[in-house]
Amino acid sequence: MTSDDPQPTAQHSSKNAAVVNQQPWHRGLLAIPPPLKRVFDKFPLVTYDANELPLNAPRQRNQHVLHVFTIDKDAPDGKLSFNPACAKWQAYLKFNDIPFRTVRSSNHASPSGMLPFLIPAGTGAKSTDPIPSNKLKKWLALQKKSTKSHDTNDVRYEVYMSLIDSCIRKAWLFQLYLSPPNRTLLKQLYVEPCSSNFFIQQTTLYQLRQAAEAELAKSSQSNEVAEKDIMRDAEEAFEALSTLLDEAKGPWFAGGEQPDLFDASVFAYTHLILSDALAWKDNQLGEMLRNHPNLVQHQERIVAAYF
Repeated sequence: MTSDDPQPTAQHSSKNAAVVNQQPWHRGLLAIPPPLKRVFDKFPLVTYDANELPLNAPRQRNQHVLHVFTIDKDAPDGKLSFNPACAKWQAYLKFNDIPFRTVRSSNHASPSGMLPFLIPAGTGAKSTDPIPSNKLKKWLALQKKSTKSHDTNDVRYEVYMSLIDSCIRKAWLFQLYLSPPNRTLLKQLYVEPCSSNFFIQQTTLYQLRQAAEAELAKSSQSNEVAEKDIMRDAEEAFEALSTLLDEAKGPWFAGGEQPDLFDASVFAYTHLILSDALAWKDNQLGEMLRNHPNLVQHQERIVAAYF
């Protein structure tokens, strides 16, 4: 007998008591008290069907819905998000002739904790599983209309993609989140939509700036954010991308008939950096970018053709 088994401490002469002591101890703990058992015997447990959707909820979802960072007045028109990660997938869906509408969302609403994510078109009360951004390309490959896409398989583009995801992204984070002149812009885009409460806004602003600073310092050898180094790396990245586009000898980076995911990745940053709608107070990246007319023209071609 193991030490976990309870040991009786007294002798019981009655038959009923002996039977109770012979039962496993956990049954006594979990047994329903007799008064409650009599109630459940009269009213057995019933599992009801799920509640119906509200009357004003759409029963037919004939459009894919892309959840992005945006503002309420821009969402119905499908205008590009002010967030590069969201703008990238908006552009790529357009390149592949996938119809969709955009809705304003936040990271808290995303299953993966990041935007964007897509709710595919469907019917019925049960929602279709959302598609996170890291699975959007695979999902697009399964769509019939995506056969028009001609994404390059050239391994060189993986190296150049790292320039976008590292050098240009870091410079974007610094310019938007940490540059003091752009503090008002950061508040308009990410802080004020969260709450009208002053203290919540200040806390959110502080957290955003701290998170950006921590991420930038993490990639620095000295664990300090060096603006000069960050902007120099971005300038070199733009120069490399400009050279790559020249070598393509065509309107798109891969030299195909239409832009691909790499074009969308570049465009997501160049468009927002050049955007008058953002009203940058400090736009060092814009000054760098205008030194490469072919990248500016690349951005203009995409806007003219798809937006």
